[in-house]
Amino acid sequence: MVKMAKSVTFSTSSSASNLSSPSFASLPASPLNQPFSQSMMEEALESAESIIKKWDPKAQSYTKIISLFRHSRKQAKEFIRCVRDLRRAMHFLVSQDSKSDKLVLAQSLMQIGMSTLEKEFFQILSSNRDHLDPDSASGQSTISSNSEFEVYMEYDEDEDDDDELKKAGESISQVEKASAMVMSDLKVIAETMISCGYGKECIKSYKLIRKSIVDEGLHLLGIEKVKTSHFHKMDWGVLEHMIKNWIKAAKIGVTTLFKGEKLLCDHVFSASLTIGQSCFNQIAKEAGLNLFMLPELVAYKEKKQHHHERIFKLMDLYAAISDLWPDIEMIFSFDSLASVKTLVLSTLKKLKDSIHTCLKEFEKMIHKDSSKELSPEGGVHKLTRTTMSFLSLLSEYSRVHVLSEILTEHPLKTNTRLLESYFTAPILEDEHVNNHACSVHLAWLILVFLCKLDTKAESYNDVSLSYIFLVNNMQFVADTVRSSHLKNLLGDDWLTKHEAKLKSYAEKYEKTAWANVLVSLPAKTSAKLSPVEATTCFKRFHAAFAGAYLKQSSCVIVDAKLRDELKVSIVKKLVPEYREFYVKYLPMLRQDRNIEMLVSFKPDNLENYLSDLFHGTPMLSGSSHSASASLSSPSCFSIRCVKH
Repeated sequence: MVKMAKSVTFSTSSSASNLSSPSFASLPASPLNQPFSQSMMEEALESAESIIKKWDPKAQSYTKIISLFRHSRKQAKEFIRCVRDLRRAMHFLVSQDSKSDKLVLAQSLMQIGMSTLEKEFFQILSSNRDHLDPDSASGQSTISSNSEFEVYMEYDEDEDDDDELKKAGESISQVEKASAMVMSDLKVIAETMISCGYGKECIKSYKLIRKSIVDEGLHLLGIEKVKTSHFHKMDWGVLEHMIKNWIKAAKIGVTTLFKGEKLLCDHVFSASLTIGQSCFNQIAKEAGLNLFMLPELVAYKEKKQHHHERIFKLMDLYAAISDLWPDIEMIFSFDSLASVKTLVLSTLKKLKDSIHTCLKEFEKMIHKDSSKELSPEGGVHKLTRTTMSFLSLLSEYSRVHVLSEILTEHPLKTNTRLLESYFTAPILEDEHVNNHACSVHLAWLILVFLCKLDTKAESYNDVSLSYIFLVNNMQFVADTVRSSHLKNLLGDDWLTKHEAKLKSYAEKYEKTAWANVLVSLPAKTSAKLSPVEATTCFKRFHAAFAGAYLKQSSCVIVDAKLRDELKVSIVKKLVPEYREFYVKYLPMLRQDRNIEMLVSFKPDNLENYLSDLFHGTPMLSGSSHSASASLSSPSCFSIRCVKH
């Protein structure tokens, strides 16, 4: 991976930033264009010939491999000064005598000087990759063009190298100093070559080396070109893994690799905005398009396929790109790089459309669900689990405004009057944002699901089991809302209304499941029964209770708290009524030798029998023939009901 360990600051402007053209004629007034005397010209030529020829790559073998800037910073300063003075001398000669032999000499020296600087530029770029790490640029703010990092290239011959490093800032680490020196070397060489009309030669090496670094950086981050034909054949599991890796890689690629490269390019070529733009365009355009090709292909593919469960990866992609957009807009700001921004904006739009389509497909999936696999115990349906899991995960994306941003652009087209009596969208207290569109849409999806749930409940042959089914599933819905971010979106009012609905289901269950048991006992206002009538009532109660118990003990209430509450409610309605009847009429039947068979249930044990309810394991077994009953264990007993 691209090394990202060092940090350094540099300026994106320069005292030579007005030198935007390499031609002599177009240069504005500067120290290089001030009046120049004959003696100054001759002195400049003499000094240039002595110093420049010394470092001519073609003249001496050692100069081909030894870096001037690494060998001696003092000689490097002198070399730059000679080149700049030579340029001024050439201006003077052109104005005095364009056919002068000295002008021919000056031009020859300039070519040698530019050849030397071109070689130095290449050597510095290629041998200082660590000091030109993109992270060094992207991780720090820029510094002033008059910073101490660049003072060392001013031409005060009394300063030595130690003074230069001191001026680089004593508070900066040696690594940062080295990085700053390298970047300043590149900048001063670029400025000098551009001002002398050799800009093309300068940027040739820069583009070659830096483009390879950017391309290598993307490769090490795992960003590779993907063939469209191969991509569309990929399994979603593979693609999901690629998206996860891409999100991590894109953040580093944009905020470190591309951002650092642009800052470095702006710094080195601050003398010419045009050259800097052209250079960065050739370095970053292809790589930028390559980086954002994967999300573009994903968005296009999902726009065609519409798998609602893939919505989360699509929103992850959308959120990641949206977060990076300010940096993308800044980095690829040039007109020549507009195609990168166009690709990103196109991808965001396609992702939005795909996400919205996934939501519509999810709603259709609920409507179309025709599964007949109902739990025989009335437990939580598979559709309930998948729906609420999906919606709770979906609600989390409102925290980063991904979901609300998309839903605001696509409001519900259905008649929302139904929702008004069902749901009040709150203001999110934790985020101080009115997430109304998101709240309404999620409430609508739950309403669609609950309507489907009512339809499924009708598939049970036993009405009481239908209510058990509704109780379990409504409890699961309420618990999911209460324990997730859905609660913040739907609000307390929503929960209160649905908990009331849950309570009404439980009450209806009690009436349908246990009504026959209660009506088997005489009303309190009834006249006193005869022994025969009392015997008949005992038989009727025992048969009703046994029948109800056998049926209801196979049911399940999943939530422990709700299970206990429902059992307590049944006990309160049933046991006191039976106890009163038992105490009143049992004495008159004491002499009946079949008393134990007639009165199988004792009030003291009836509550214990009811405690076995709603675990899905019937504890009673029996037949329609009269027999004795064993009551030795409240949790494990056998009742044979008396047949009328």
